[in-house]
Amino acid sequence: MGDHGQTLNGDHGGGTAEEVETSLFAWSPRTPPDAVLSVLDDSSCTVNLHGEEVCVSTMQQLDFAVTISALLGIPFPFGSIGRVNPELYALSIGTWVNQRRGTNACTSQDDLEAWMGRYAEVLCVNCWQVKRYIDQYSATSVIGFPSEDLQHIMDLYSRAQENWSASLITSSSETCSQEKVEKGSVLLQQIDAYNDFLKSFAKLARSAWTEFDLWSMGIGLLLMMLSVIIQASMLVNMTISQSSDQKSSGSSIIHRLSLAFSLVVIRAASFLSNSYILAEGRVANFLLATSCITSVWHSVLKGNISIENFVFLLLNIFTRFGIEVGMSKQLPAPTITKDHPVSVIYKILGANSCNILLELFPIISLAFVAYIMLKCLSRAICQRFLKFFLLCGTMVSYLSIAFHWASETTLFAHAGTVQEFGRSLAPRIVYTIGGLSLAISAFSRIFGSTVHLKLNKRIIILSAVMLCSWSPTILILLGRQGPFVALICMTGAWCMIKLQQKHQRETELSVADPVSVIQWSLLAVCLFYMTGHWCTFDGLRYGAAFIGFDHFHIIRQGLLLSIDTFGISHVLPILSLPLIAIVWYNTISKDNELKDVILNNINKVLLMYGLITTITATLTIICVAIQRRHLMVWGLFAPKYVFDAIGLLLTDLLICLASIYYS
Repeated sequence: MGDHGQTLNGDHGGGTAEEVETSLFAWSPRTPPDAVLSVLDDSSCTVNLHGEEVCVSTMQQLDFAVTISALLGIPFPFGSIGRVNPELYALSIGTWVNQRRGTNACTSQDDLEAWMGRYAEVLCVNCWQVKRYIDQYSATSVIGFPSEDLQHIMDLYSRAQENWSASLITSSSETCSQEKVEKGSVLLQQIDAYNDFLKSFAKLARSAWTEFDLWSMGIGLLLMMLSVIIQASMLVNMTISQSSDQKSSGSSIIHRLSLAFSLVVIRAASFLSNSYILAEGRVANFLLATSCITSVWHSVLKGNISIENFVFLLLNIFTRFGIEVGMSKQLPAPTITKDHPVSVIYKILGANSCNILLELFPIISLAFVAYIMLKCLSRAICQRFLKFFLLCGTMVSYLSIAFHWASETTLFAHAGTVQEFGRSLAPRIVYTIGGLSLAISAFSRIFGSTVHLKLNKRIIILSAVMLCSWSPTILILLGRQGPFVALICMTGAWCMIKLQQKHQRETELSVADPVSVIQWSLLAVCLFYMTGHWCTFDGLRYGAAFIGFDHFHIIRQGLLLSIDTFGISHVLPILSLPLIAIVWYNTISKDNELKDVILNNINKVLLMYGLITTITATLTIICVAIQRRHLMVWGLFAPKYVFDAIGLLLTDLLICLASIYYS
């Protein structure tokens, strides 16, 4: 038998008839008697090209397990709700060979009666197994089946069992001649009763489990499309109104908006293929590199080449290798071939050198990250108490992270107390400092006076506080790969800010570049896959939820797992968005006009990022709806939809909070 079919184009796994239908061939050394074949009326006979009659019957896939179990004489699988296929069951010689039935039998059965008796018996066991599954499912399922439909199924089973009991009593009391006449019709009625029960429940289960509410799906999709239209209209109106005084620059912005929109649509349209869902990190990196190459090409044509373009392009190369390493963590060892980038790196540098680098590189990267964060804090924040607390908290947090990693090695193997402190208490110190930093920053934002500060200075302070509050917790959850990913994130942010500044000087407009926003979004997707995450439930890094804890608590571990999953791809990128929107050069405008420009840019950048996420989630819904009959719908498409839906909710929530926090 085949596992599935395929179309003429080679597509397989979809929901078309060519893909869901396949062939099954069964052979028996002896052909069943004509009397047995006469009751098997499920065949469809046609004439082929040679004028020969060819009969091809069909069976449901769910019938295969119980049919093979019946032929092999083994118990039926508990989770099977299929029906023993009569045609395959008739191929077994022992099901129809005539013999005397019981010690008091006065005559031998014919082949048809022998087969019908055995088939009725196996259907009796088949129905009992399905009834046992129904009882167990109804008792444990939260939703279950509709009560009226379930009662109808139970009535069918009760009538079938009553008929079976009555037929046994009647047969035992009748004479041999009477039994010969009545037995065939009684068995045929009994087989029909069992078939009615099994087919009715299969139909009920199919309607409850494999049928989709297309009306509700359509309404949800229309709401998502309406949301996209509203956000896009607001963004276009804000852009046109801000650049209405310069038509050429305004048309340039619309052009860059179209380019950014094309990148989003190309990425989201790839979700129609399960192979591209698996390679989403590579697709995002490819589109990010494409936008970088385009930017470099335009710079070369204008004769104004900037170092930031080449740095960002080089960053994409490191990101691609990081994605390969991150994806290799989800693969079993035999699938990492010799030409895999991980194997190539090991071959070039050697195993010993790679092991040494794996030990030293995270510590060096962590030191760089800590230095950059402390440098930014010391320059950005002017309030003494807030500056003192954040500097001390940041230093303690990064020292705790380093101490936690050291405790996992053999460095403190002979000092049990110190090792236990590093494994359990050090992460909790990081979590506590992060929570206190968020609380103090919120308290300072609500009750602190920042009116005397310029708006761009105030936004820098608020952004630095939020990033320093979140980053240590996210880094310790990501593990030793965290500092390297953080450096890539910081370098990418630096390149985008410099390129944004250059773009504003060239266009003489204080507006955010939409291409920079889509690049930031694509970089966030790359960071998600660099850290070993996947858009599948088995791609969740459950071990991160227990860093610092040995016992399970659903709220605590759920929160840590959520931060690990969405921290580097949603929390940090969204909280960093205002830095891209800040006008980095002085204009001849008045302070109040400059303030309006900055606030408008922040809201526009946040709206752009939200629109990108909404478009991606909407196209994901469309792809999942189209592929709802796909072989991998529950393995890939549905988890991808769940991750994008949660990401959309989280993005909208963070954008609302950021808009309130920074305004």
